[in-house]
Amino acid sequence: MEKYDPMLDVDSEQWEALDTDERINFVMEYHQEVGTEAPPDEYSHALLHVVVENQIALGNETPVETAFHRLLDGNLDRHDAIHAIASVLVNHMYELMHGDDRAKGNDEYYAEIEKLTAEKWLRGEYSEQTDG
Repeated sequence: MEKYDPMLDVDSEQWEALDTDERINFVMEYHQEVGTEAPPDEYSHALLHVVVENQIALGNETPVETAFHRLLDGNLDRHDAIHAIASVLVNHMYELMHGDDRAKGNDEYYAEIEKLTAEKWLRGEYSEQTDG
């Protein structure tokens, strides 16, 4: 893999052959090259891309790949679909870190992922929509 573009499908074998730092660097390079407005924490933004791409690469081991395709079918582009899934992940992590009893593990995250739709994302029901 020579570069990352969130608008193009990622070859999971090539993706998995990279270490985490290489994946993060590819994502950061993409955002710098296209000149999008840098998110407040560029590294964290790139890390979220990597986590979502990793989950998509797992295929049917989690509901993320199915949700990803549902978002694409709902007319989100690939980059926005990654952001939509990342927003659910960020909200879940926030609940975990702040001791919210509703967030006890992956089951709650997966339940939210299964409810995620393009319409919900476009209505702003998930607060972590970001540009880039």
